[in-house]
Amino acid sequence: MSYKSHVSSQDRLFSAIEVRQIDRNDLWRALKRGTSDFFDSPTHPVFLTAIYLIVAAMVALFGLGENPLPLIFPLVAGMALIGPLAACGIYELSRRKEKGLDYAWWHAFDVLSSPSRPAILLMGAILAVLFFCWMQTAIALYGVYFGDLNPGSLTVLMEQVFTTAAGWQLLISGCAMGLLYSAVVFVMTVVSLPAMVDKQARFAQAVGLSLKVCLRNWQTLMLWYVVVAALMWVGVLTFFFGLAILLPIVGHATWHLYRMLVNREVGAP
Repeated sequence: MSYKSHVSSQDRLFSAIEVRQIDRNDLWRALKRGTSDFFDSPTHPVFLTAIYLIVAAMVALFGLGENPLPLIFPLVAGMALIGPLAACGIYELSRRKEKGLDYAWWHAFDVLSSPSRPAILLMGAILAVLFFCWMQTAIALYGVYFGDLNPGSLTVLMEQVFTTAAGWQLLISGCAMGLLYSAVVFVMTVVSLPAMVDKQARFAQAVGLSLKVCLRNWQTLMLWYVVVAALMWVGVLTFFFGLAILLPIVGHATWHLYRMLVNREVGAP
């Protein structure tokens, strides 16, 4: 079969996919299964999370400039924008476990040689651009309310944000913009990256499937979005120690949610 015929056949298969409708009980079931996956072999998800945190911190810190304190909170919140990419290795481990294959931690890096690597890299580039735009938005918002004022210490920054009218306006507008960015990422990635890992979905196919899933299950997935956001902030507020456990659990749970949402294997004849 020629490449053109293969692509045309794959497009027809994706257009024919029907998406299941799920409810909140399925969310808890997926979370329970994700937790089970993590505790069955917890070392490699923690290893992946450590890499994610180190890389994300290094990339962000290079761009903070001379006045980094006002960007600490946006930096922490912005990690959620690139978190889905880090979860690709976790999806691969869940996929291998589901099929009864060896799922030692090094198999997480199998995604680097996947036929869907171009699509995954493209998604990674888009998420990186969104992360950069979010940080620039945070810089601009701080400038609007406080100009080039340097808080000098974290204590002064907290006083600025929580005890002044300008600080509350910054907090509200920042949360609103952060919600917009994170919602875009959530809709784009909720099942697209698992589909890329699972059945070599191309970028447009995978994102289209993710949009289809969100439209069919918007109320349930809105709850899932809130649950994921809450768990990530719990992880952050424990000085990232909790994140080393919660991020892999959410990654594994997202894989199981993907399996519940799609009524057959993506790309299956």
